[in-house]
Amino acid sequence: MKILLLGKNGQVGWELQRALAPIAEVIALDRYGADGLCGDLADHAGLAATVHKVAPDVIVNAAAYTAVDKAESDEALAMMINATATGVLAREAAALDAWLIHYSTDYVFDGSGKARWQENSPTGPLSVYGRSKLAGEQAIECSGVKAIVLRTSWVYAARGNNFAKTMLRLARERDALSVVADQFGAPTGAELIADVTAQILRKVMHEQDARQLAGTYHLCAAGETSWHGFAQFVLAYASRQGVALKVSAEQIVAISTEAYPVPAPRPCNSRLAFEKLESTFNLKMPPWQHGVQRMLDEI
Repeated sequence: MKILLLGKNGQVGWELQRALAPIAEVIALDRYGADGLCGDLADHAGLAATVHKVAPDVIVNAAAYTAVDKAESDEALAMMINATATGVLAREAAALDAWLIHYSTDYVFDGSGKARWQENSPTGPLSVYGRSKLAGEQAIECSGVKAIVLRTSWVYAARGNNFAKTMLRLARERDALSVVADQFGAPTGAELIADVTAQILRKVMHEQDARQLAGTYHLCAAGETSWHGFAQFVLAYASRQGVALKVSAEQIVAISTEAYPVPAPRPCNSRLAFEKLESTFNLKMPPWQHGVQRMLDEI
């Protein structure tokens, strides 16, 4: 099996290189490409030519425009990368009868209510980023490609910047810390996303009637918290490990979304139901705390 992986240096892409290596030949590209291959999602002709040249059995698209706030003033580029390029990959994969694995987001929902979003729940993105990711999903559906779309939320990794690292830095530097407490979801590690993807591909490539597995699934850790609760967990764990902090977990001030204005509206309810993923692929999503602890130990 040959896998074309795009976005190899992102949080999820970096972990995918590790998780996919034992199951297939992986041709991994970042936006700059290599050996005459193109990994730049803004270069649609180059992407199409690369898919033809590599002729993969599977395309795993871990590349995306993820600057949520910047997208509000840069809609054309967000749509070019998250929607149009996704459609190019889907059509090229369909022409080869290859599989496409694509990652989407809780931002395709409007964040209302408290119930966990099902895969078939009505969408209603609040931001340009959310609309661009939903348009990518729709492009995949229209192409007829064999695809698995994995919606996830609150992604973090030990590599690169993340919310936990920011909280630790601010708790060392400042005498007070305020964090939004009315947005809810499940922090989900890039490592978990990559390992689940590998498990999915094993089943997809070895099942006799694998096309029936195609569709949209929610992939996130179990449980839920707010950003305020997430920050409290991080600082409490760090304190138990002897990290010197100016602000303790109990001293973090809980604030509302309205008290922390940003260009792109955030969904207040990012709870995703993942039972379809668990039952279809015989998986068990671990509690979000487990992955965060491992990430904190690593950093």
